[in-house]
Amino acid sequence: MQKKSKTTTLLNRKAFHDYEILEKFEAGLVLQGTEVKSVRMGKVSFKDSYVRAKNGELWVVNLHISEYSHGSAWNHDPARPRKLLLHHREVKRLIGKIEEQGLTLVPLSIYFKNGYAKVELGLGRGRKLYDKRHEIAKRDVNRDIQRELKHKMRAH
Repeated sequence: MQKKSKTTTLLNRKAFHDYEILEKFEAGLVLQGTEVKSVRMGKVSFKDSYVRAKNGELWVVNLHISEYSHGSAWNHDPARPRKLLLHHREVKRLIGKIEEQGLTLVPLSIYFKNGYAKVELGLGRGRKLYDKRHEIAKRDVNRDIQRELKHKMRAH
């Protein structure tokens, strides 16, 4: 059996801060040739990107993939909407959740798997400012506890 390679290209850290991620999905991403090269170089910005349903299909909006530096006149538009490839059943389910339950579908990471560009999507609920502060405080407390345990283990 052949081993499947998966290399993470870029992570959307802000999505984990702004949203409480309830479910994760993997989808194919339709890219043009110069976009593939830019993604491999890590020239992607997730700022304000999200997934929108249009005509029964899912599209990533505001995902900025910079123009390829060695591209010619046929270089791609950096901010164009990009189609997601999912099974029809999954698309219908996700569209229902986005529209009815007020959840948001955000890209979490882009990576290549067996040569194909994939995007990991997160179905999330937006966090309020006080929720974000609570998460930061909880993370800081856990970090302090781990640091203390580490120092106590070294002392013995």
